[in-house]
Amino acid sequence: MTRIDALLAAGQTTSFEFFPPKSEAERATLEKTISNLEPLRPSFVSVTYRGGRESRQRTYDLVTAMADRGIFTPMAHLICVAHTRAELEEILESYLASGIVNLMALGGDAPTHPDAIIGELTYASELVALARSVGAFSIGVAAHPDGHPRSPSMAADRDRLAEKLSMADFAVTQMLFEADRWSALVEDLHERGVDKPVLPGIMPVTTLGAVDRMAQMGSVVPTWLVERLQRAHAEGGDVAVRAAGIDLATDLCSELLQRGVPGLHFYTLNLSTATREITERLATR
Repeated sequence: MTRIDALLAAGQTTSFEFFPPKSEAERATLEKTISNLEPLRPSFVSVTYRGGRESRQRTYDLVTAMADRGIFTPMAHLICVAHTRAELEEILESYLASGIVNLMALGGDAPTHPDAIIGELTYASELVALARSVGAFSIGVAAHPDGHPRSPSMAADRDRLAEKLSMADFAVTQMLFEADRWSALVEDLHERGVDKPVLPGIMPVTTLGAVDRMAQMGSVVPTWLVERLQRAHAEGGDVAVRAAGIDLATDLCSELLQRGVPGLHFYTLNLSTATREITERLATR
């Protein structure tokens, strides 16, 4: 299987993120999305994972199915909370046995179910180290342009990110809305002696309702962008909001590419229209 670190070494990448379907309806939606995005020939795709045996199996099934069909180069997400070290080793070994070598190593949120297992690993850096001991994975980690919500300070966040990224191969940011935030993050890492590729995560804001949802996920939409969408809504309703969101995301991607980002990573939410529009527009610029 193609390694993502090798793809990044060869040039700029384009990648998409999906989540495993929980129902037949979601499965049908994802299949349609995959069919629509396949002609764009992404460098790789990632598949999310929330923890627990059912979610673990859904991620494994989707990643291995993509690999078997040869349609995409897949990367499996894995979180270390709610798993024992032995379970994590089992998961990692099962991926290697299936030929899956691309891994996104995440800490994850602490489980809230009273019967949930309390994991032996706490931080993504520990999971990176464990994966390195198991086999030759190409490993990505998450980066937070505005700092992780649980970090006591920006400096502490950057120190922790530099620590884990020094062991990993690349990072993917949470949803990013301003090119300057990517540049500042990369500069902070450079000052700490880390120059691994950092892929900006892109998700257009196409509804006003998405602003609050993104904030809940730890990605605060800038005030100027919200005001731009509100003006669009006043002028043309929901259709105008969507059009403005696509325009803004396209402009952001164009600026990021001009700044020399190693690639663009699109959060698709298992839908294809917005991602397809943005990538097709970029191809004509």
